[in-house]
Amino acid sequence: MVDHTGQIADIRAFNRFYTKVIGLLEEGMHESPFTLAEARIVYELGKRGAATVASELARDLSMDPGQLSRLVRRLDSYGLLSMTPVRGDKRANNMALTPRGEAVYQGFDGASNAAVRALIAPLDELRRRDLVDSMARIRNLLAAPEPSEPLILRPHRIGELGWLIHRQGLLYHLEQGWNGEFEALIARLYSDYEAAPANPPKSLWVAEQGGEIAGSVYIIPAAEEAAGTAQLRMLYVEPAFRGCGIGKRLVEEAVRFSRASGYKRIILWTQDSLVSARRIYQGAGFTLEREELHHSFGADLNGQYWSLEL
Repeated sequence: MVDHTGQIADIRAFNRFYTKVIGLLEEGMHESPFTLAEARIVYELGKRGAATVASELARDLSMDPGQLSRLVRRLDSYGLLSMTPVRGDKRANNMALTPRGEAVYQGFDGASNAAVRALIAPLDELRRRDLVDSMARIRNLLAAPEPSEPLILRPHRIGELGWLIHRQGLLYHLEQGWNGEFEALIARLYSDYEAAPANPPKSLWVAEQGGEIAGSVYIIPAAEEAAGTAQLRMLYVEPAFRGCGIGKRLVEEAVRFSRASGYKRIILWTQDSLVSARRIYQGAGFTLEREELHHSFGADLNGQYWSLEL
């Protein structure tokens, strides 16, 4: 059994640190008479800008309905809320902010912006971007991406080839037990991609969702095959984004590009231990041509060669 004691201690230490940094231990939110929970209700209603049923708000905030009811009564006593019965349901009320409540919301919003501005003021632009990227990563690891966040397939940017090498080298080590030979191999593969001429056509897609890299894949002419053959390489999806169809979408885009570019065939090399990837290839119409046992990356593997006639 894996001992997570150290990881738990690190997470708790971060929670204590961040609680102090953003002032959650203060008696009132932004020097107001309102608690954090009360301020969050005001903020949510202000952000929505429309009447909201209490049960919907409780669900969205993961708050006990009884607790929410008590907080709402207190906010109502301050004259911050307007309550109107829901037509056809005497037990439910629509909640909205009164003009006084809207003023409190605007005050909270401005104070929060000022607090964050002061927090990041000592940081240069690079460290600010690192901070925001790290926060997005925490959010995506602990919660599924918002359904409203679109999936974007785009070209890679400066610095991302190195990031892709780092992430895939690390992920395959943790998930498959592969050693540094694999990292060295993919470093060469990405270098080959970057050095390849524009014709015959090549393309690399980075899947992005919510500002985070969710996965990638690329197409390059197959060097040792007949003209008109493309090679699909380095399909991967970040663990936090798996199960959302991103791998399928990447492969579909690679096939579409290959067909539109005049390729007649696509080949790829994978390992039978990569079950999810093989399912994606099968779903896209690839067929297994041959298998080959080999020892690579510190492991005994069964390499598979797949192809798709376009």
